[in-house]
Amino acid sequence: MKELFQEIKDGLDRGESAVMVTIIASSGSTPRGAGSRMLVKEDGTIRGTVGGGAVEYQATLTAQKALKERCSCIKEFSLTRNQVADIGMVCGGDVTVYFQYLSSSNQAFRHLCGEILKALKQDEDSWLMLDITEEGRWQMGLYRRKGGFTGIPEAGEKMEGKADPSDEPPERDWKSLFTIRTTQGQLWGRKYYIEPLVQAGTVYVFGGGHVAQELVPVLHHVGFRCVVMDDREVFANPQVFPHAEKTIVGDLEHVSDYVTIRECDYVCIMTRGHQFDYYIQRQVMALHPCYIGIMGSRNKIRVVTEKLLGDGYTREEIEACRMPIGTEIYAETPAEIAISIAGELIAVRAGRMGRKK
Repeated sequence: MKELFQEIKDGLDRGESAVMVTIIASSGSTPRGAGSRMLVKEDGTIRGTVGGGAVEYQATLTAQKALKERCSCIKEFSLTRNQVADIGMVCGGDVTVYFQYLSSSNQAFRHLCGEILKALKQDEDSWLMLDITEEGRWQMGLYRRKGGFTGIPEAGEKMEGKADPSDEPPERDWKSLFTIRTTQGQLWGRKYYIEPLVQAGTVYVFGGGHVAQELVPVLHHVGFRCVVMDDREVFANPQVFPHAEKTIVGDLEHVSDYVTIRECDYVCIMTRGHQFDYYIQRQVMALHPCYIGIMGSRNKIRVVTEKLLGDGYTREEIEACRMPIGTEIYAETPAEIAISIAGELIAVRAGRMGRKK
C-alpha cells in the first residue's frame, strides 16, 4: 500500500496522470477481494494487482480508456467457468471495480497522498473513504481515529459538525461506519465505500536471537510494525534489526518501564531461556494483548505453565497463549520458524478485521 501511494504521489509531482483501480465489492470465488488495487500509468506501466487473469486484463483496458477520456467510472466483471479455470479456480464470481482518474493538476489529491503516506507510518487506526455516489465525480478521503478527517470537504465538514445545522441528518451515526472492516454505507444521502488503511497494533518481539532476526523482516514485509527488546545491546540494535520501528535494551523483568502494550498489540516471546520467558509472559498476560506466542520446547512450556499456575493464572488463561508459537508446518530452521509465526500473526490479524475463512 505504501509503495503504491508513493508511486502515485511521485507521478503527480512529475505531472503524470494515472488511474487507480480498486475492487470495492466481490462475491463468489474471485482472485482478490475488496481493497485490492493497482495503478495504471500513462506510459502503460502497472503497479499492484487486482488478481491477475481475466479481471486484471479487462480492468487494465478499462483504466486505459479512463485515462484517455480523463474520467472516473465503475464496472462490474463476472468470471465465467472458462476464465476461472485459466487462473486455477473452480467456480465463478463477480467483482465491482472502481476506476479513479487521478489528474496531475489535482493539488488536493496530491496533498491527500501525502497525508495517506504519513498515516501509513503511524500506529493509529485510519481508513480510506471513497464517495461513490456519482460515477464521474468520485473523491477519496482519509479518516484517522485521532487525526480527524482529510479530503472530500463536504463530507468532512458534516462529519466534524461544521456544516449547516439545517442539513438533513445522516441515516446512521457516521462513526459507526469506521470499523476495522471494509464496508459500504450512506450518509446525508451519499454513498461511501470505506476500508481500513492502518489497523493499530505493534508486534513486540522479546529476545533478539536468530529467530527474531528472521522474523522481523518477514513481518515488516507483510505490514506489521515491530519493536524488539532484549537485555543485551548486541541483540537489540538498529544494525541487527533495520526493519524494526524501534529496538530497546532493557530489564526484561520490568517491560512496562520501556513499552506500553495495548489490547491491539501482539507479543512474541523468544528469549534465551525459560526463566526470561516466564518473566515476560507473567507480565504481558496481565495486559491482555490480542496475541501472545511463546517459543520453546514442550518441556520448557510445561515448566513455565506450572510457574504461572502458581502465580494465580488459570489454565484457561495460560492456554489462550500460543504455545508453542507459530502455525504447525514442521518448521526446524530459524527462517522456517519465522514463516510459521508470521502465518499465525496474519491469521490473527485477518480474524480481527472480520475476514472470512
